[in-house]
Amino acid sequence: MINQLQKKVLILALHAGEIMMKSGAEIYRVEDTITRICHACKIPYVECFATTTGIFLSLDSGDKDADMHTFIKRIKNTQIDLEKISRINKFSRLFTTTDLSIDEGSEIIKEIAALKPYTFIIRLLGSILVSSFFCLMFNGGALDCICAFLVVSVTYIISTCIEKLQLNPFITIFLSCALSTITTLILVKIGLGENTSPIIIGSITIFLPGVAITNAARDLLSGDMLSGLARATEAFIAAIAIAGGVGLILKLSYLFGGISI
Repeated sequence: MINQLQKKVLILALHAGEIMMKSGAEIYRVEDTITRICHACKIPYVECFATTTGIFLSLDSGDKDADMHTFIKRIKNTQIDLEKISRINKFSRLFTTTDLSIDEGSEIIKEIAALKPYTFIIRLLGSILVSSFFCLMFNGGALDCICAFLVVSVTYIISTCIEKLQLNPFITIFLSCALSTITTLILVKIGLGENTSPIIIGSITIFLPGVAITNAARDLLSGDMLSGLARATEAFIAAIAIAGGVGLILKLSYLFGGISI
């Protein structure tokens, strides 16, 4: 039978793993963090298996007649938060190398879980800077950068409103990229922009699944084939949603004589 001390350790380790998984951490990092926390608390046998949608943790107290105990944690609502991943990494190193108690560790984990993301204004400003500089990289002019600034401002605000409707994330990406393309074509039509392509490219970069692609590659290289393929599929579908949103509007514009493609 698992004792109360081991139960506290499990709650602590699973909570840390849950935060990392929901923040977009790699699978091997989640499994390693959970295992290290349990070993630091003198639990001799620990087996952790994590996927993008759940964490499975089994442990044994080490006694001859002890029973194996398995715990499952369902993972939902994943989003990218590198700050939380960094803090959990720092916490795991602190917990395994010092005499930090389980209760103190639990309080630190709760503080990390309660961290709020950057404010809307900062996220909007970051999106604007990213889109404007990518527009410049793809041979956009000064007017095109200003146009990208306006396009992303409108798109990001509306996409944030769409997210509150709790639609499928791929539908949100599709609608946001379609809106971005419509706004670009309108601004170019009235003379505020010069080149359609760099403006559209710059405005959709904030929706590119860069972290998902990176994590998919790292999971595959680490031998986590299931999670690697799941994240690669997620990135692929997101790319299709982006291409579909942009392509649909461009095709409709072409059919109605707006642009030539």
